[in-house]
Amino acid sequence: MSIAGIVLAAGSSTRLGRPKQTVVLDGETLVERAVRVAQEAGLSPVIAVINPEGDFGHSLQQLGCLVVINESAAEGMASSIRRGVVVAKMLKVSGAVLMTCDQVAISPEHLRALCEEPANIAGSGYAGRVGIPAYFPASSFEGLQQLSGDVGARELLRTARVVANEKLELDIDTEEDLARVRDTLS
Repeated sequence: MSIAGIVLAAGSSTRLGRPKQTVVLDGETLVERAVRVAQEAGLSPVIAVINPEGDFGHSLQQLGCLVVINESAAEGMASSIRRGVVVAKMLKVSGAVLMTCDQVAISPEHLRALCEEPANIAGSGYAGRVGIPAYFPASSFEGLQQLSGDVGARELLRTARVVANEKLELDIDTEEDLARVRDTLS
């Protein structure tokens, strides 16, 4: 049974003012860190969806990651989800974990816990909501491919099994967030 990791890394990082994917934390970029954690969790293949301007695709390929260019990245997160799911379907995986690169507290253990019930959707519980990282069995790929705009899979997660991890609230959207993360990790 193969479960893909889909790292959504095509965002424009407008609030940060620079590509968050290439921010270096503890000697690796945020996107490289996300790929590494997905690989350590046993997700295979790991697919990174990046925007056409992303100049980090080659480094991800060197890590053994499949890189997918999202020409429609300006549409928002849904377009990246659709691109990643198309590749996952082509590879005939049994499920996929959707994740971003800005949740620095993500761990391989948490990703594995999301996949414990392979027939059921599972989301991460933090800050009073259920979100990504989230696991979706292949049976839910059609629903993921229907998403549009700058929304994630929130509707599909309404009845999901929840794996709590309050640390996931810590993500990087602004320079203040980045400073807080660096203080937390040092």
